[in-house]
Amino acid sequence: MVRNRSKRKAPTVPTDELWRHRVSADVRFHDRLLISILAGAGAAAVLRLADWWFRGEHVAQPVLFTGLSLAFWYGISRIVLGWVNYSALAKPEHREPPLDMRVAIFTTSSPGEPLAMFEKTLAACARIRYPHTTYLLDDTHDSRFREVALRHGAVWFELRGIPGAKAGKINRALACTEEDFILVLDPDHIPFPEFLDRVLGHFLDERVGFVQVSQAYYNQARSFTAAGAAEQTYAFYGPGLMSLYGHGASVAIGANCTFRRAALTSIGGHGVGLAEDLITAIRLHAADWRSIYVPEVVSRGLVPEDLGSLYKQQLKWSRGVYEVVFSEIPRLFWRLSWRQRLSYFSIGTYYLFGCTTALYLIFPYLYLWTGLQPANMRFSDFLMTVVPVAVLGVVIYMLMQRWLCDPATERGVHWRGLVLKWACWPVVLAGTVLAIIRAEVPYIPTAKEAVRGKFIKLAWPQLLLLAVFAVTVVRTVYLRLLSTPEAALELSSEAIWGMIAFATLPILAAMGTLYAAWESRLPAPGAPWEHVEIERIGGVS
Repeated sequence: MVRNRSKRKAPTVPTDELWRHRVSADVRFHDRLLISILAGAGAAAVLRLADWWFRGEHVAQPVLFTGLSLAFWYGISRIVLGWVNYSALAKPEHREPPLDMRVAIFTTSSPGEPLAMFEKTLAACARIRYPHTTYLLDDTHDSRFREVALRHGAVWFELRGIPGAKAGKINRALACTEEDFILVLDPDHIPFPEFLDRVLGHFLDERVGFVQVSQAYYNQARSFTAAGAAEQTYAFYGPGLMSLYGHGASVAIGANCTFRRAALTSIGGHGVGLAEDLITAIRLHAADWRSIYVPEVVSRGLVPEDLGSLYKQQLKWSRGVYEVVFSEIPRLFWRLSWRQRLSYFSIGTYYLFGCTTALYLIFPYLYLWTGLQPANMRFSDFLMTVVPVAVLGVVIYMLMQRWLCDPATERGVHWRGLVLKWACWPVVLAGTVLAIIRAEVPYIPTAKEAVRGKFIKLAWPQLLLLAVFAVTVVRTVYLRLLSTPEAALELSSEAIWGMIAFATLPILAAMGTLYAAWESRLPAPGAPWEHVEIERIGGVS
């Protein structure tokens, strides 16, 4: 008997509204005032929490308490740094560019990337209204890419075997071209006709070295992984980067950033590395170039659609970001403003969550199996003290969604993004370890199409966690029912069930990860760009 294995249906094709030019909301005085009031209340709640947390009677095992405090206060510090960042929320005034600026668009191709995707991207580049020249920096050894480039009016550069991956090809192309401004565009990003019109005017200020725009996506509806990966970026590309701009520290994102040639020349060209865009940004800031962030959707690209591709992306990014921490920040520290130092330090330490998540997972099981606990804290007291911080964190997070670049599609709780962040902790931890021992990770472009994965290979950390949780709960219940005196039951009840509650939170996240891993076995059919109609892109609805 042959079973028919049903294929997962393709998601609904995005509407035309997804492809309209979007602009973030303006920042008004009373908006800043409200943010300041809430952040001040949050700071007071954090100080109250710190005063309670670091009381001497709360220390049970000094070493364990130190580890718990490092993990817990790392998380709190990320919240506070977010509030500090939001205090400088700003949006630049649009400036119309003159018609005589010489502009190039660089997009790169690598072996294995789908030819059909370049058909869409290069066709969209040809429709950009501002006069420009598009260059395809090709390393595929495939003559069809040359034909696609020529068909859409692009200049084809064959750049085989150039060291430095994408950045190496950009630097070689800089040596072969003369345009004063270069848009570096990833090949999965489809630009709108008005892209350059919204960017180039800012270069009238001779101090501006690069202009970054929002990064938005068109495949987030194709899978749980794609939705979660997109949700992780919404706040960063809206109020996050708007605030970094206010601090004079908006960073370059290599997918759709426009550079002044003179600025790149002043630092010896585009930075090379796994985080080449961040390396380039910090060097430009250290060289006293200004950066502008334009919170507008003028292109849309892709996020990973399967869990395996997301893991590989996060490993590359986590390993790459530490290059900035270990190599660039110490070297350039005194040439940055204090706000830029704080911003780059905050970005550079983001992936420490791999270490802190591991600690969060260990402590409940350490107590439930050995009785060792890092702190003598009543669970009810902890909740009473931490809840105000959590509530204000959520309120501010939801308030800042007013400045998302496309609120209609981006506003929400973003729980899938949080689930995938938890899912990636082993990968991010590996990236941290590789950075510490200075192990090399090859630069591999993120997969542009979903890759079918094996469930066990993708989900084994979560399956192992589920097994450990189940055994621990069964053992705990068994011991309490059969071998624990009644007096001890009452005394330990709050601690035991508090630890089980902490251990349950990662289990809930693991359920979402298991779904993402299961879904990755059978990706959505077709390619995300198949239904994109280039002639209907752009404009304001």
